[in-house]
Amino acid sequence: MRVLVVQNYDNTGLGQVGAALAETGADLDVRSPYKGDPLPQDATGHDAMVVLGGGQNALADAEYPYFPALLELIGDFAGKDRSVLGICLGSQLVARAFGGENRIGGANEFGWRGVSLTPDAKADPVLADLPEKFPIFQWHDDTFELPENAVRLAGNEVAANQAFRVGRAVYGFQFHFEADRPMVKDWSSSFAPTIAARHPDWAGKLDGEMARNGPQADAAGLAIARAWVATI
Repeated sequence: MRVLVVQNYDNTGLGQVGAALAETGADLDVRSPYKGDPLPQDATGHDAMVVLGGGQNALADAEYPYFPALLELIGDFAGKDRSVLGICLGSQLVARAFGGENRIGGANEFGWRGVSLTPDAKADPVLADLPEKFPIFQWHDDTFELPENAVRLAGNEVAANQAFRVGRAVYGFQFHFEADRPMVKDWSSSFAPTIAARHPDWAGKLDGEMARNGPQADAAGLAIARAWVATI
């Protein structure tokens, strides 16, 4: 199993998705196009694709001119019935690739927040076994309207579209289910000045928030990761 991983920003990683892929012995092809790595021309040679998050918005083509080619690549994977996973910015790009409208700003979330599954999630192969409500790590400002024919799978009061599916196995997750407690702790250190500028109390709250929400969030995130990997 060969999986294309598209990184869009420094200090992002696969987290629990990486753990689930490692359990299957997957071969990872990691590309960082924002640093100049070329993207594949099409889905040939890969069985699945993961598009990770980033601090930029999903319409920033001028600053990230590879975005249009990435949108086409997402469509090619979907057209060949190969699994696609978009997380945070990745979910916004997946939505855009299928005609969903990106909304910049107005959906600010940071930290562990609750999400609720929709009735359609109960029949979804990735989310069917998850609790109806659970906490999960969030870090975003933007949101999107669902593409036509997408199945809405999760939401909350800040962003109605927290998870969706297009076709058999193209998934977008606005929340960072890949971010377990070690990853959140690493982000809290790596991005400390950025976080402190907007959330000055975060450093003092981190340990308590991690103890309160981390175990349930990590369990939900790993379950999602393993179930998505099973679609490949």
